[in-house]
Formats: sequence, structure tokens, C-alpha cells
Amino acid sequence: MKRLRFAAVLAAALLALLPATAQAAEYPDPLPLTGRQIIHDPTVIRLKSGEYAAYSTGGIIGARLSEDLRHWDDAGNAFAEPPSWWYEYNDTGDPWAPDISYRAGRYWLYYAVSSWGTNHSAIGVATSRSGKPGTWTDRGKVFTSETTDTWNAIDPAITRADGKLWMAFGSYWTGIRMVELDPATGKAVPGTTVHHLATRPDAPYAVEGPYIVQHGRFHYLFASYDACCAGVNSTYKIRVGRSTSVTGPYVDSTGTPLLQGGGDLLLAGHGSYIGTGGQSVFQDKGRDWLAYHYYDATDEGTPKLGLNRLSWSKEGWPKVF
Repeated sequence: MKRLRFAAVLAAALLALLPATAQAAEYPDPLPLTGRQIIHDPTVIRLKSGEYAAYSTGGIIGARLSEDLRHWDDAGNAFAEPPSWWYEYNDTGDPWAPDISYRAGRYWLYYAVSSWGTNHSAIGVATSRSGKPGTWTDRGKVFTSETTDTWNAIDPAITRADGKLWMAFGSYWTGIRMVELDPATGKAVPGTTVHHLATRPDAPYAVEGPYIVQHGRFHYLFASYDACCAGVNSTYKIRVGRSTSVTGPYVDSTGTPLLQGGGDLLLAGHGSYIGTGGQSVFQDKGRDWLAYHYYDATDEGTPKLGLNRLSWSKEGWPKVF
């Protein structure tokens, strides 16, 4: 393990010695940030109060607040203590990968509760009028998976399309799935079809953390490919495909279906920014932003918040800058 860590740090250091223009031509660095940047699986939104809120894996859904998107302060946790039902899915009451959105006069915070290496998992939801940490009321389970299922109910992401509310989710156990939600409750419609959006050709089907954005006439599926959660040894990268229907099929720019392992590479590790993934997309003042975590090779692989602007090519494909 020490040899692997040393090799990864050495590779990052050598990459950092390349001319800045050579690196920037492939992947831009994230926006320079200050303050409390430690974060994993970030979801970001601008609140009605004018502040930016970022929620993430860690703590009881860790919270960060910012006035300007550049400087971030630790704001504690979304919840004071874990709801009791979380312990059905792990011993620590530790939630993962939140997703925040706003509709019907309130903020909605979706999250997953599970344990490493199992698909005995659940997605839950909480609501708040302000969206600030400490104000959330848990509403219980949205959708679950068991060891008999071929999907894993983690990494939720909410989108609206065709007058309906949808939730993409998934991880290993055959990849990314989608279900329809009841807008009134925010929970899965009883008997909903479980749509299949993306996977890899071979086990362990390493694609997870979906996020879906509509731009023009297309729905774009952003997802994290390969391995996270290993510090500087992480190989996470962000790929994207699109579809004219929110339920798919999604394809990349070459026409390869994401159900056959396709996906255009949007952002990968570069320089000291290792394992870019756990992404979400948010809008601010008419601009699209990509939020994600990376592992900082200059800080022992500490996970930190990455922010990049998103632009769109003439052909309608996203790119970071």
C-alpha cells in the first residue's frame, strides 16, 4: 500500500511539472477556494437567503456555507442526530451522497444509507423551508434495495422532465437506474418501473453517482466511473452521455450506448487533483457549474471541493473550463 501511495504521489508530482498550458489544454484546474474545503460527494445550491450551501458525505450529512462561492465555512451537519431507521442499514447511522433541490416552496434533501460492499440500501428524503443545516425534517424512505435486487439504492439525484419527477440512482450492481417519484411525497411511485440507464461490460460495473441535467432538447447523464474513496490511489473520473428521453437510451458522442460502457470523458485526475468524481451540477445567475470532489495529492489525499464552470459546444456537449 505504501508503494502504491508513493507511486501515485510521484506520478502526480511529475504531472505537475508539465507546462501549465499542456495541462490546461486537457483538463482545467478547479476554481481556487479558501476556508473549509474538505468535502466528499458534494451537492451545491444557492439558497433564497443568497448564501451558497454545500452538503456532502461525512458527518450526519456535512454542511458548508459560502457568501461568494469561493470561501467556505464549516456549518456543522444537516441533522442534529441520525433518524432511528438509518441504523437498519449501517451500524453508525452514516448517510452518503446527498442531493439538494428546491420545489413547491421547500428544499428537498435526498441521501443514501448503506454499508460498504452491500446493496442492502435505502434512499431517504428530508425537507426544509430554508435549506440551512439544522432545519431539516426527515421524511423517511424513498426507495430501497435488498440483496435479491440487481441494483443498489444509493447516490440519488433528482430531475424533472415531461411534467414528472424522477430519481436517478445507482452504483455497482449493474450501474445506474431510474424511478419515478410522487411529487407530493417525494417518494417512489408504488410499482414504478426501474429503468436501466448505464452500466459497464464487466463486473463490478464501476459506474455510479448519476446526475441528470436538461439542456436544449437533450437530457445529459453525468456519472462517476472507476474507483473512489482510496485517496491518491482513486481512479474516479466523470463521463457523460445524452438522450432525448429522460429514461434513455443514453449515448455518447460516438453513438456508443451507456448501457454498453459508453460515455464521453468530461473530467479526470490531473496534476495534484486526483480521482475527480462524486459530481453534481447546479445553476447560479444563469451559469452552469460542475461540483465534485477530488483527492489532493499535496495534502495526503484529503478529499476537497472542486468547482468548474460548464459550457456547451455547438453540438450540445458539455465541457469544463
